[in-house]
Amino acid sequence: MNRDPSERRRAPATAWRDRDPDRDGAARSPVPVIAGIGHWLPPTVLTNDVLGDRLGTPADWLSSRTGIRSRHVVAPGTATVALAVEAGRRAMDCAGVEQVDALLVATVTPDRLCPPSAPEVAARLAQPGIAAFDVGAACSGFLYGLAVAGGLIATGTARRVLLIGSETMTSLVDPSDPATSAIFADGAGAVVLRAGEPGEPGAVGPVILGSDGSRANLIEVPAGGSLCPSQTPAECGGGERFLSVSGPDVFRKAVTRMAAVSREAAEARGWEIEDVDRVVAHQANAHILAAVARKLAVPPGRMATNIATVGNTSAASVPILLAQEAADGGIKPGDRVLATAFGAGLTWAATTFVWPRLPTVPEPVRP
Repeated sequence: MNRDPSERRRAPATAWRDRDPDRDGAARSPVPVIAGIGHWLPPTVLTNDVLGDRLGTPADWLSSRTGIRSRHVVAPGTATVALAVEAGRRAMDCAGVEQVDALLVATVTPDRLCPPSAPEVAARLAQPGIAAFDVGAACSGFLYGLAVAGGLIATGTARRVLLIGSETMTSLVDPSDPATSAIFADGAGAVVLRAGEPGEPGAVGPVILGSDGSRANLIEVPAGGSLCPSQTPAECGGGERFLSVSGPDVFRKAVTRMAAVSREAAEARGWEIEDVDRVVAHQANAHILAAVARKLAVPPGRMATNIATVGNTSAASVPILLAQEAADGGIKPGDRVLATAFGAGLTWAATTFVWPRLPTVPEPVRP
């Protein structure tokens, strides 16, 4: 039974598993703390009316299947690096910093197969010489990136990390396929992470990660990699350069995995699901989000969502939603947040944090 939020049992906000100092008082490793956030959506908005006319599909059918009414798409000549730079700059401005020690870009749509996107993003943000590399875990990429950034901070390799989820998913979508072109969109979101203490607001809790490569074919782009370098279907045994998604199987896996990993992440922090003020889930599809909420017994009012106007932006999904929620007051300082995602690979992840009071509150970006 769902209780009124004021009646919910509140676990200690600083409860951590496996994060206490040892009995001899040895120093704890620093943990990543959210210090700034930002996002960027390309100005061009593609509505279901326009998309439906192009596809010969009714706009209301597209909405009913996905929960998406419109999405942002890049203009010709704009791609993932440019989006990442805009989001990264806003996150650094929010944090009030001009320099970071490392930069990570979570993406499955790099500007080129080689080199990685992150070094170019770092150069454009005037961060010469820093460590910069990409993280590839599809829609779970941003949360995987949190774990990687946490490792850099814990080992002393970096004191401040800029983590960006940036995607130009429309580059992978068959423009004649209603199933994918109605869902996927473009955008970027970013956070600045600094070294801090486990108990402080903004400290990222244990990041729970998982994968199942035996089902890699459920979400895939068959051609263009080393297995099938050619992008010509006839030369790749029918494989294509466009994204394919096995809808029913992905739906079941996404709901089951996101619900389970969310419970693990809450438990690792010492919380119950009912202690969470806001669930920020990867915006895959409105029906998947509703099913995850039911499985976790989370009231709809505590499930953050922007899928109706942003769509599915893969690794950029979670940070874009976090940034919009912070800007609009959907997430307030002191709120307990659980973030979760599921994507190709198959991969899944979840983590927790208490939302901090940031130096500046970013303005919402909704061109």
